[in-house]
Amino acid sequence: MQGRINDSNISEVLHPAVEMLDLRDCDISDTALLQLCNCKQLKKINLNSCKENRLAITSEGVRALALSCPYLREASFKRCCNVSDSGVLALALNCHLLQIVNLGSCSGITDASLHALGQNCRFLHSVDFSSTQVTDNGVIALVSGINLFWVKHPQCSLFTLLFCTTSTYVLHPTVLWSPQLRR
Repeated sequence: MQGRINDSNISEVLHPAVEMLDLRDCDISDTALLQLCNCKQLKKINLNSCKENRLAITSEGVRALALSCPYLREASFKRCCNVSDSGVLALALNCHLLQIVNLGSCSGITDASLHALGQNCRFLHSVDFSSTQVTDNGVIALVSGINLFWVKHPQCSLFTLLFCTTSTYVLHPTVLWSPQLRR
């Protein structure tokens, strides 16, 4: 499907049993995401753009995806630069089984997105937030609600964070902050 699907022909590959869609570099917009309403079993979607920024996928489309696909485990939006906190909030509130989220180069992503993911997605184990507006506060909010979590910021080779938590306090934090992480 990679590169061949568009808004007008996506309905040909959609059916209730679809579990994975690789739509990297396909010419789609929010219109295609609105058509996912019958794909309740979707577990993985890749909307990454490998070459240039994708402008036609917005938070509106991500909200439609989140409302239609509650069993989503992996969602990739790299270079979907019109995806913002409101789209990620919808994912966090509706897709509690999320394990992997790629928000790299989504310039509208702030600490609010990581806070929502940390509070609502207990199975999350991988988040790419490179080239976003995320600060240290967002990273702390992300890991505050998760029992055991590794985060690696792709552009900060020194940044590794391990938190072992209970519901009320941090037991054994090990934090190595990178000076490259924005404050």
